[in-house]
Amino acid sequence: MAHQASFTEKELMNDLLMSEKQVASAYTTGITESSCTNLRNLLMDCEHNVLCNQESVFQAMNQRGWYTVKKAASQDVQSAKGKFNQMQHELR
Repeated sequence: MAHQASFTEKELMNDLLMSEKQVASAYTTGITESSCTNLRNLLMDCEHNVLCNQESVFQAMNQRGWYTVKKAASQDVQSAKGKFNQMQHELR
């Protein structure tokens, strides 16, 4: 008799979240390496859908307390913004 593993809702949602992140990464690679405009546009549409799904799964997990995010201190946010603006200015 085969034993079937049973997963909790939390485990299943975590697996789904990780899968969505991997798929989004694969789409990003395809987009950046595509020389065909039509293919790039199709991949961007697919990536957008995956990112929406990822957000929905994240929100559901976060509401259940299964994926909590530490809020950044405003000083850290300002520092990151400053670094981004500096990098952006240097690239011009």
